[in-house]
Amino acid sequence: METKEFEFKGVRVSGFIGLLVLFALIGAIVWAGIDGSNAECVIPICAVAIILLLCGFVQLEPNEARAMVFFGKYSGTLRKNGFWWVINPFYSKKKVSLRARNLNADAIKVNDKSGNPIMIGLVMVWKIKDVYKALFEIDSQTMSKSGNGTVSLSSTMKAFENFVSVQSDAALRQLAGRYNYDENSGQVGELTLRSGADEINDELTDTLNERLAIAGIEAVEARINYLAYAPEIAAVMLRRQQADAIIAAREKIVDGAVSMVKMALERLKDDGVVEMDEERKAAMVSNLLVVLCGDEPAQPVVNTGTLYN
Repeated sequence: METKEFEFKGVRVSGFIGLLVLFALIGAIVWAGIDGSNAECVIPICAVAIILLLCGFVQLEPNEARAMVFFGKYSGTLRKNGFWWVINPFYSKKKVSLRARNLNADAIKVNDKSGNPIMIGLVMVWKIKDVYKALFEIDSQTMSKSGNGTVSLSSTMKAFENFVSVQSDAALRQLAGRYNYDENSGQVGELTLRSGADEINDELTDTLNERLAIAGIEAVEARINYLAYAPEIAAVMLRRQQADAIIAAREKIVDGAVSMVKMALERLKDDGVVEMDEERKAAMVSNLLVVLCGDEPAQPVVNTGTLYN
């Protein structure tokens, strides 16, 4: 991801040094009030200095950043954790959280490669990678303004969440249109949404990163967490899947029955149990196949006569 962010190079010192200066100014005000001499000059000057001093304090927790802007000019990003005092009090400091966040998108209705309506949803982990792009490449600040015109960290991150939600919806629709739902809709061996879980999830992550790059946001991981046919065709597709399963089961049953009949004929012949002509063999094969392939238990008929009656 190409970055436009760079580190803040302005003059900053430990915030505790700023606190010492602050206490010194407060002490000067108190001393001037008690002494009375030059109070008219000392107190206003110290008061203005205190106000400017307070504007320079910055506190950063782990995985937080501040974009420093000097009268509309981006001056870098402050990422180093701790308590700082920026000497120039005229920097505006836009706070951004760099912590990872989850998005559990609701399932949406889309069409797969064959035009079948399906329901698909995703869950993803994302975080801000480029503070400059996040704040200045998209209109996140306008979207995060409250009714009184103020911008808070929670409202800013909510604006990013809305942007990610919209782009994840578009990425899902784009991805679903490239693949069939399952093998029954496409060619044998073709990658589908159901069969190619790892490949599909990797492509989904790449698609999301392409869309989110403009906002300096990185999709750390994305996975399809819901996949089903749309309700209007779900019943029909279920019957088709049941028919496929029945056919596959019948094929396996027939293969096994033929093997068993062949084995039975060979054993009877090798052991000399009974000699049968072709007609008798055909009758035996027919009876065994009925018994082995039937859905219901066979009802035996006892032959009390001879084999040749």
